[in-house]
Amino acid sequence: MIIDCHFHLDERLMPVDTILRKMDDAGIDRVALMAPLVDAFTEPPPFLISALQFLLFHRPLRWAGRAAVSNFTKTGDIKILGRPCPIYAELDNASVFKTVDAHPDRFYGWVFVNPAGQQDPVAEYDKWRDHPGCVGIKAHSFWHRYAPAELIPVAKKGAADGRPLLNHAGFGTHGDFMPLLHAVPDLKLVLAHAGFPLYADTWEAIHHIPNVLVDLSQTSYVSERILARAVAALGPDRCIFGTDGPFGFHDRDHTFDMGLIKARIEKIFPDSAVQKKLLGENFIRVAKVINS
Repeated sequence: MIIDCHFHLDERLMPVDTILRKMDDAGIDRVALMAPLVDAFTEPPPFLISALQFLLFHRPLRWAGRAAVSNFTKTGDIKILGRPCPIYAELDNASVFKTVDAHPDRFYGWVFVNPAGQQDPVAEYDKWRDHPGCVGIKAHSFWHRYAPAELIPVAKKGAADGRPLLNHAGFGTHGDFMPLLHAVPDLKLVLAHAGFPLYADTWEAIHHIPNVLVDLSQTSYVSERILARAVAALGPDRCIFGTDGPFGFHDRDHTFDMGLIKARIEKIFPDSAVQKKLLGENFIRVAKVINS
């Protein structure tokens, strides 16, 4: 079973019917949905994406990459190509699980939490944790601007349930996940986007911690080269296929290309056993979902 572990449900960009059609076209069996985080924005052109990845991947140049992606207004909105994009402090988990209920054979749901917002993360997780489609907790310590240690209370509940926490880490204190792991050592932590923004530094830091994995999502952050190097650094048991749709490179129909990252994995790793681990088996193991 092929599972996309990272997809934002934003019907302004991709209605559910379109997602289902594109899943079929790409050969993706299931998608783990999460609430949208930001208003729709113009995707940067590929040449800028390549430049950003180069800057972030090389430590001496990372300061320039950080200046490009860690650019916030005084009110906390993220600037993309110089334009402010409002970030949602409160996340619409209800719409995610309503969609899971409508298509239980195609979708799972993450519970998106924000300790810097008004919704209490523990209460929000408790609201959805018994839903049959719930696969774990989603967080974005980068754009919501908090230290991952603030996730400790909800992470303890997720770890007790055997569920993972998927976090998009940031720079400095917003990316320091070690205090979280020290407080919840049995937490299955998944770092989004191949360990963005520190990549190889992150792989080295987590190499000896088997319960920390990365997903391989988002064409803006993960090139073919970064994808291949992440798997080489951590091994095929600790990397998980995802897309971060509907954000990223577009298909010929000018909507998100759901099959691109899957095709990259199949190209880079011709071994069918490795493909199965990356494209579904690892997520099934970590999220404890039923393989059916």
